[in-house]
Amino acid sequence: MARPVPADYAAFYQNYIAQIQGNSIEELIANYSSHFIHVFNEIPESKADFAYADGKWTIKEVLQHMIDAERVFVYRALRIARKDTYDLPGFNENEFAVNAHAASRSFSALKEEFSLVRKSTDIFLLSLTEEDLALKGTANQHPVSVLAIAFIIFGHTRHHIQVIKERYF
Repeated sequence: MARPVPADYAAFYQNYIAQIQGNSIEELIANYSSHFIHVFNEIPESKADFAYADGKWTIKEVLQHMIDAERVFVYRALRIARKDTYDLPGFNENEFAVNAHAASRSFSALKEEFSLVRKSTDIFLLSLTEEDLALKGTANQHPVSVLAIAFIIFGHTRHHIQVIKERYF
């Protein structure tokens, strides 16, 4: 399987896809899944409510955002892989963050949820055939392939982990 090409996704996803190494779902999972979980398991509880500036998300809110976004991306991939041709809507990450109540959740519960969502995503992606991965649909008014969504999922998570490493520690 080849990597997604620019015609497979909206230009604003290029940064996410460019961050990801690998040419198959198996490689993406091997290269990143356990690492992503490990990163959050290494963050101490004492840092969970830390934000690097006023108005910025806390680590718990970033993690909740990553969980929510991954679910949205997987939902899009599922719909397209099942040949649902309906134009899938976008989502407002800031509204999600306000209404997710991450501040009232324990960091350990968020880490467990992230781990389970990651595992579920990996299992779903591994279930897809080459034909499924090549399918294209429309999400947030932009064409996107299932393969591109898989790369976006990993790239989005990697992006936020990099931000945490650079700005929160």
